[in-house]
Amino acid sequence: MIVGVIGGEACTPAEGETAYAVGREIAMRGHTLVCGGRGGVMREACRGARSADGVTVAILPGDDRSDMNEFVTIPIVTGIGYARNTIIPRTADALVAVGGRYGTLNEISFALIVGKPVVTMGSWDLTLPDGAATPLVVCDEAADAIDTCERLAQGAA
Repeated sequence: MIVGVIGGEACTPAEGETAYAVGREIAMRGHTLVCGGRGGVMREACRGARSADGVTVAILPGDDRSDMNEFVTIPIVTGIGYARNTIIPRTADALVAVGGRYGTLNEISFALIVGKPVVTMGSWDLTLPDGAATPLVVCDEAADAIDTCERLAQGAA
């Protein structure tokens, strides 16, 4: 399975710990992590995955690999800036959002549009304009988040 981890390029220490735990859990289960490959949540998730000998794929926004973090296994250079936010949700079978700002919201939106499950951990809590809930699932622990991704991705396949 490919699990996307999305979140801010800058993160709090708590978000960093969460991202690290999520990345490690992804790798320990034999899954591949895909993310934006830069700093903050992305770096910590990659660091966690690499600590368990996992594979990390980075969808980079720039024209070269110079801004990727040191824990990326496979860099994909796009040169398309924020438009890369459509690639991560389409590539992943499920996503985990940790913290984040508007870029993370953008990726959550694309994931929901294409029918990919999204687990949030200290990230966006959304309702539709008519007040209806969105299918985001809130989790507090990395193991629960990846359990949920596995279960929901299997149902979405």
